[in-house]
Amino acid sequence: MTIPLVDLKAQYLSIKDEIDAAIQRVVDSTSFILGPDVRAFEEEFARFCGVQHAVGVDSGTAALHLAFLACGIGPGDEVITTPHTFIATIGMLGRVGARPVFVDIDPQTYNIDPTRIEAAITERTKAIMPVHLYGQPAEMDSILEIADRHGLKVIEDAAQAHGAEYKGRRAGSMGHVAIFSFYPGKNLGAYGDAGALVTNDGEIAEKARLLRNHGRRDKYEHLLQGFNYRIDTLQAAILRAKLAHLEEWNEARRRHAATYRELLSDLDLVLPYEPGHVRAVYHLLVVRLPERDALREHLRDRGISTGIHYPIPLHLQPAYRHLGYKEGDFPATEECARQVLSLPMYPELTPTQVEEVARAIKEFLRV
Repeated sequence: MTIPLVDLKAQYLSIKDEIDAAIQRVVDSTSFILGPDVRAFEEEFARFCGVQHAVGVDSGTAALHLAFLACGIGPGDEVITTPHTFIATIGMLGRVGARPVFVDIDPQTYNIDPTRIEAAITERTKAIMPVHLYGQPAEMDSILEIADRHGLKVIEDAAQAHGAEYKGRRAGSMGHVAIFSFYPGKNLGAYGDAGALVTNDGEIAEKARLLRNHGRRDKYEHLLQGFNYRIDTLQAAILRAKLAHLEEWNEARRRHAATYRELLSDLDLVLPYEPGHVRAVYHLLVVRLPERDALREHLRDRGISTGIHYPIPLHLQPAYRHLGYKEGDFPATEECARQVLSLPMYPELTPTQVEEVARAIKEFLRV
C-alpha cells in the first residue's frame, strides 16, 4: 500500500463536477480579474470565519504584507511571534522595515507560549502575531489580554487553521486582523497560490483592498502606492466550490486524528494535544519522538510518505542570522524541530490507510 502525505487528486475527484463547473463559469464569463466570484467568495469566507470583511489576495504572504501595512507597522517596529513556523510568517516584516522578535513555544501545542510574551515587549513593539500552527488555535485569551494592556495589535497567522475554533470563536475572528493561505495542500486549498486577509475593522479592510489593486479606487485614480496582489477569479470560483465542503472535510480530519490517537496511545511517542476549549482542524497530524529520522526512513520503505514541519527554526535560518539569535535561545522550539514528524492527513484518507500507518509505526517502535 502506498500512502501519500496529502492526496489532492482524491479530493478533486470527489467534487470534480462542481470544480469543473466553477472553472467553466469563469471561462465563459471571461471576467478573470476581480470578477463576480471574487466578491462572492469574500462574502462567503467572511461569513465562514465570523468576521465582517474578507479581502482576497494572491497568496498568504501577500495577505501578511497587507496586514502589516494596514496595521501601520513600519521601519524600526518589532512584531513578537514564534520561531516554529513557516518562513512566510515573518518574510514580509523585512519588506516594511520591521523586525521579528521571537518567543519560544509551548511544546504541547507547538504554538507561542503566552507566558513568555510580556518579557519580549519593548518600546518598539507594535504587534503580537500568534500562529495557529498545524490547525491548533493559539491561547488567544492570554494573548489578547497582553496586547490590550500594552496597546498592541494582534495579527493572527491562520494560514493552517481554516475553521479551527478557540472557545467557540473561529480562527481569524479574534485579533485585529488575520491572514489565511489557500496554498493547494491547505484545508481549504486553491489550484495555485491564493490567500485572504480577514478583519472586523472596516478601515483595515478598505486599505487592504486599495493596496492589493495598485492603490486604486477607480481605474485610473490611485490613492495609494499599491501592489498587484489580486486573487484570480478562477481561484475564487474554485475556493467557493470547496468552501461548501470544508466543514465536512475538517470533521473527517478530526476523525482521522482520533483514530491515530487511539491506535498509537500505548506507544512511546508524543501525540497531538488538543485542549478541551479548542477545536483543532489538523492541517497536519504531527507526532514527536527522538528517533524521528529513523522512523521516517522506516515508513518510507513501506510506501508511507511523511513530512517535517519544520526542521530548521526561523532563528537559525541563514536568512535571519542578522537578528543575532543563536542555538539554545529557544530550547522547546529546537527540540521540536529535531523530533516532529507529520503523518499522512487528508479528508479522503481511509480507516485502512490510517491503520496501516499505525501498524508500521508500532512495528518500528517495538523492534
